[in-house]
Amino acid sequence: MSDRFRILIICLVFSAAAGSAAAAGGEMALVGDSAIRDCAGRQVRAGRPFSRIISLYGAHTENLFSLGLDDEVIGVSRNCDHPAAARQKDEFSARDGPERFLAAKPDLVLVRPMLDRGYAKLMDRLSDFGIRVVSLQPGTIREMKTYWRILGRLTGHPVAAREMINRFENGVLQAKQISGQIREKKHVFFESIHDRFKTFSPGAMPLFALKCAGGRNVAADARPVRNTNIAAYGKEQILAKGERIEVYLAQQGTMNPVTTAKIRREPGFGVIRAVRNDAVYTVTEEIVSRPTLRLLQGICRIGELLYPETFTRSVQQRILHPDARKTNP
Repeated sequence: MSDRFRILIICLVFSAAAGSAAAAGGEMALVGDSAIRDCAGRQVRAGRPFSRIISLYGAHTENLFSLGLDDEVIGVSRNCDHPAAARQKDEFSARDGPERFLAAKPDLVLVRPMLDRGYAKLMDRLSDFGIRVVSLQPGTIREMKTYWRILGRLTGHPVAAREMINRFENGVLQAKQISGQIREKKHVFFESIHDRFKTFSPGAMPLFALKCAGGRNVAADARPVRNTNIAAYGKEQILAKGERIEVYLAQQGTMNPVTTAKIRREPGFGVIRAVRNDAVYTVTEEIVSRPTLRLLQGICRIGELLYPETFTRSVQQRILHPDARKTNP
């Protein structure tokens, strides 16, 4: 596979993964007292909780386990590896065809818009056999909270969903109180895709984590690509702000398999202050780009990289395990 083709595939996949629910074809929502609407516009009643669930997206799997649904999850995608218990579940893929799904007798298959569109025939076939297919993927923090509530409604765990939201909001409150005491906040460029010199668009989860940790986004003028959470910026723009960039941060993972060494070796990047001062870091994309409680870990990790003297281990524990009494209504 040529480098050019590989880059194109990465960009297409990442754009699909990071796109907002609205861009995916519709805004997911709670409907009335017992129904939901997914990203494809399907309206699903949840009068009786779904109890045999196959999850084909890592974030869905992680959130279902956070809701306490170990027994109800009967299958996961082949790349679901968190939490560890997910590895013990049967593995499924949209490439398997309907027969394997039908044999498992699920009552709900959770996907994200990319799979929903890419394997429409499979989704239609499962629906024909009475299996509910629900496509969900939030793009912002507000959408993430709605998404958690939807999962809670579908599974009969609305209280656990509210507790997840409370825990997240309390952790964010702790982080903001800590970072609010930092007088000199560092200017950061947050990379999403290195080979295309892309960053994140306003409202994206990684930038939310950066702000909570006390960082200042030097690319606030970036424009979204096709209504996704990825924003084009360009090498010239990065270099033009090189002296302002005190920290160069890049998410690292399947969508951006970059290293700090590669960033430092990029031609022209020597004008970036962060490169000269050895302040180039990577952070695992799973804790900054996935709509799960691990976003709190992402905030802690960014805070630790930017302000190690402030985001100490004890401070991080306060963020990750906030006082349960400080819940929101």
